Amino acid sequence: MGWINPTEMRIGNVILDNPFILAPLAGYSDLPFRLLCREYGAALCYSEMISCHGLVYRQQNTFNMLKTVAAERPVCIQLFGSEPETMGEAAAILSDYPIDLIDINMGCPVRKVIKKGAGAALMKEPQLAGEVIRRVCAKTTLPVTVKIRSGWSHDQITAPAFAKMAEEAGATAVAIHARTWTDGFGGTVDRAVIKAVKQAVAIPVIGNGDISSYREGLAMMAETGCDAVMIGRGALGNPFVFRPESRPANAAGIVPALYRHLELIEEYYPPERVLARTKNQAGRYFKGLPGSSNIRQAIYNAQSFRALKDLLNSCR
Repeated sequence: MGWINPTEMRIGNVILDNPFILAPLAGYSDLPFRLLCREYGAALCYSEMISCHGLVYRQQNTFNMLKTVAAERPVCIQLFGSEPETMGEAAAILSDYPIDLIDINMGCPVRKVIKKGAGAALMKEPQLAGEVIRRVCAKTTLPVTVKIRSGWSHDQITAPAFAKMAEEAGATAVAIHARTWTDGFGGTVDRAVIKAVKQAVAIPVIGNGDISSYREGLAMMAETGCDAVMIGRGALGNPFVFRPESRPANAAGIVPALYRHLELIEEYYPPERVLARTKNQAGRYFKGLPGSSNIRQAIYNAQSFRALKDLLNSCR
């Protein structure tokens, strides 16, 4: 498992042409953003979290989130839930879709997910977590990955043992965000935990956390021995993170990527309905650039999708 050669990686029967993966990001990892990241070099993209109950109860809004096209494959759909039987049923439903992998979220720190016993809460219940993994694996022939955290708190760093349990339960790979639940998204990741997870299992390990450039991704792999890296917040407004070249240092270099993002949104969604979300994403492209406050303010003030595109055209 793991590396085949310096530019290729395998997860089960899925071969990736490089070790850079887009993380599941609630509210962001929709089809247009995934396609954009694939075009910029991501070897695999994870969907945002999909509720197992939403699938089993046939909720249309949940099924809308499963929209995919051939151009983005391979693609991984991430499930969340804490009931083994329901998670298994959801996996069976997903298996009829043109997807390549299923991921189980056992790392989300958001309280509304934790309250349901899902996400990172499952790291406190390894026996239940193992049963969830076994049921999902029993109901699909697709490779099943598991995304975890370092543990619940700093005095409970359980990721290596938890990853071993996941492997024994049938997981094909494990992604480790090296923060605890108590960290949320604060502080810095502990790469030593990623290294310990890699040493604990034979399946591929995907390192996650605090990667904002291609070079930083390579450094994480070199330091921890992980087989791939998963980039989440570092990819927002920054699809360049999946390329060896650095992020452009000026607005003129960034605008083409954002314009392409808008084209993809327009192709797959009614653009005016997602205008607020689009403006939120668009503003992120210019974050940190000297003198970018004016263009960001103009983006937020745009009254329509057409006005937003016209604004960017004027910046080319």
